Amino acid sequence: MTSDYSTNLTRDQWDLLSPLLPGPKATGRPRTVDLYEVINAMLYVLATGCAWSLLPQSFPPYSTVYYYFRQWKHDGTWKRVHDHLMSWVRVAEDRAPTPSAGALDSQSVPSAVMVSQSVGYDGGKKIKGRKRFALVDTMGLLVAVTVVAASVPERDGAKQLLSVVHQERERLPRLGLIWVDGGFSGVDFFKTVIDCFALVLDVVLRPQGTKGFVLLPRRWVVERTYGWLHWCRRLNVDYERLPESSEALIHLAMIRLMLRRLA
Repeated sequence: MTSDYSTNLTRDQWDLLSPLLPGPKATGRPRTVDLYEVINAMLYVLATGCAWSLLPQSFPPYSTVYYYFRQWKHDGTWKRVHDHLMSWVRVAEDRAPTPSAGALDSQSVPSAVMVSQSVGYDGGKKIKGRKRFALVDTMGLLVAVTVVAASVPERDGAKQLLSVVHQERERLPRLGLIWVDGGFSGVDFFKTVIDCFALVLDVVLRPQGTKGFVLLPRRWVVERTYGWLHWCRRLNVDYERLPESSEALIHLAMIRLMLRRLA
């Protein structure tokens, strides 16, 4: 049975995505499931926030759908596909394939009751759950993301994220400047970032005396990216047992967004 939901990829979007997905294994049972329907099932879970086991019967069995999600999380497929599409979107917008600057910020989200690993309390936001540290380019596209306990301080979480970025220096050779807010300030921290990661941080502060929401230069793009993620109900509360699964769902959300831009 073929599913027909507004969350489904169009055929043009699928034509862009399908060549980037792993092919069938050379040994073992032949693949019989339609990967187009598998991806659509994942996007249904992402957008609606339902449990895997509550997928409509028009999709493949939820155990099959989750198997592919988990397998592609472990072998790095989601990250690899995301990075390919990010380069394509940038080139389509007459940009270089990789960014030279970006914006970094964190976002705390509550975790579900049954989640216990990497969970903490963010005293500033009054949230028990997890904290996402995201680095985006000047278009708001995701460069890197790390999910940690909400109790992790801003600078410690930033170090974890920048360590990931540093490991991908071959993919990001031009990256040199990152805009942050006052929570990441500190002379010793800036020196550590320069010495260890060869990156320069530029703090963008709120104008003195202002109250409420203020659109801050450069840094607003990362706030918009977090706003994009809120359109995916599965990401409004962290239901994932492992933080790596949360990171994979964030990559999937950005893959969906970029496919819509490209097709």
